[in-house]
Amino acid sequence: MRDWKLGECDPVPGVTMPKLVEVERDYGAVADKYDAVGPLLDTLGTTTKGITYDVSASIEHLRAKNGAIRGGAADGRPSLVRDVHVCESILALSGTTNGHLAVQGFKTLERRTGVQLHDLAAEHEGKQISFADTQASPQPVITSPEWSGSETGGRRYSPFTINVERLKPWHTLTGRQSFYLDHDWMTELGEGLPVYRPPLNMGALFSEPDVGDVGELGVTVRYLTPHNKWSIHSEYQDNLFMLSLSRGGQSIWMSEVDAAKVGVADNDWVEAVNRNGVVVARAIVSHRMPEGTVYMHHAQDRLIDVPLSETSGNRGGIHNSLTRLLIKPSHLIGGYAQLTFAFNYLGPTGNQRDEVTVIRKRNQDVEY
Repeated sequence: MRDWKLGECDPVPGVTMPKLVEVERDYGAVADKYDAVGPLLDTLGTTTKGITYDVSASIEHLRAKNGAIRGGAADGRPSLVRDVHVCESILALSGTTNGHLAVQGFKTLERRTGVQLHDLAAEHEGKQISFADTQASPQPVITSPEWSGSETGGRRYSPFTINVERLKPWHTLTGRQSFYLDHDWMTELGEGLPVYRPPLNMGALFSEPDVGDVGELGVTVRYLTPHNKWSIHSEYQDNLFMLSLSRGGQSIWMSEVDAAKVGVADNDWVEAVNRNGVVVARAIVSHRMPEGTVYMHHAQDRLIDVPLSETSGNRGGIHNSLTRLLIKPSHLIGGYAQLTFAFNYLGPTGNQRDEVTVIRKRNQDVEY
């Protein structure tokens, strides 16, 4: 890799340095633009998973459904003034809820792959799920190239079934699942093939206590945030059905051994504290948890039964309060086959979920 800053090559945007895009902003019109579907969708469409969709019909649908803005910078554009307008726009612009776009996307993919795909969504080509539909009852989504699974004929979703059954190539350099990555950085890191990397030594790096230590502040454990047991991204914990499955608030799973070290019983209030933040939650004491490791399932939103923290005096935090991003050089690889850097989430590993924290039993008389 040549570095233009060191004079090793010329600075060429998008080639030897980050791509530069000139953007003009009329700051006086920002509010007007936020309240409407913008005009670039008319000319650029929408692109996801490498497929560009012509959404002109969806824009006309939204103009009739939401109404058009009158006057200002967004004159004539579909309205996003109300929350319902935003929901309708999301539903209209996705192939999973707009059968017309799903079929269009698969036909685009057919021209690229040479395999038949559009029949996967053909049965729902005329279907358009509205926000009112979702209020009336749960709605099964439409098979779309935005995802890799098929729900055709009432089938339940399973990832990569379209790749396996219809021979749609994977989004990789070879079109197959990748076992070896021949990028120079991966080779230098010794990670061209799948390898085990032990957790970072948080004690040596950040002066955290060693896992297993028991002191006046509590027991030191490894803190992980796996996918949630009681909710999913599209349905929050304050939904009555979700509440009926859980304890109605934030919880941390602990082993019986670790809980005994600090006098914690099942359902006791605990506080978890490290250099990043603090979490207040109820303890779920389980023999299924290994000693030295605790779980706080992710996406436990700070909405229900979250008391003030004794440590900070503020409202107890969420699962991410104890974590922070830890970036590896391999996370920054971009513009190389399927390896594309995106600022939203620094993958491919979830190493920032591997943390260390101290947990103690707190006063059971909580205040909100």
